[in-house]
Amino acid sequence: MGVMKLVLQKARFVLVALVAACTLGASVPAISDDAVVMAGSMASLDEQTQSLKKAVLDLNRELFVLEEELLYPANTQVAVFVSMDVGEYFGLDSIELTLDGKDVSSYLYTEREVDALHRGGVHQLYRGNLKVGEHELVAVFTGAGPHDRDYRRGATLSFDKAIGAKFVELRISDKAAKLQPEFVVREWD
Repeated sequence: MGVMKLVLQKARFVLVALVAACTLGASVPAISDDAVVMAGSMASLDEQTQSLKKAVLDLNRELFVLEEELLYPANTQVAVFVSMDVGEYFGLDSIELTLDGKDVSSYLYTEREVDALHRGGVHQLYRGNLKVGEHELVAVFTGAGPHDRDYRRGATLSFDKAIGAKFVELRISDKAAKLQPEFVVREWD
């Protein structure tokens, strides 16, 4: 695994060097007495630069995919997402996530991010690797509850991680019957 990280670091270094060469190459004028030859050389240089930039971008995309597969293999991956419905009884400020007794994520939401969640957006709060077996996830939601009072509520999910990716949703919704927010932690199918 350490060898792959070293290879990725070297590939990124080469990528940065290629981008720098493209940038510098685009600003170097061709030396020629004839204006037509010079214009043709510049067009050719520009085409080569654009081609090189495209190749660098393609290489960067491939490196990103390789890095994702290396760091988060599909058979051990777990991802936790946050969604929100209505939100009249709760104004989200932050979420703290604990997995098997270890703090794995803590996120402070901006007003814009909360607005995006209200409009149907989903936020990936955590992504990591887990072994096969029993696990416990605890999410603590902090924000403003009914009547703008400070509100801190937790939700727990015990789940069995099998081979393959596991997706968990933290859903914040309004429970109109009780005039309270409801926090649901569930596994996605």
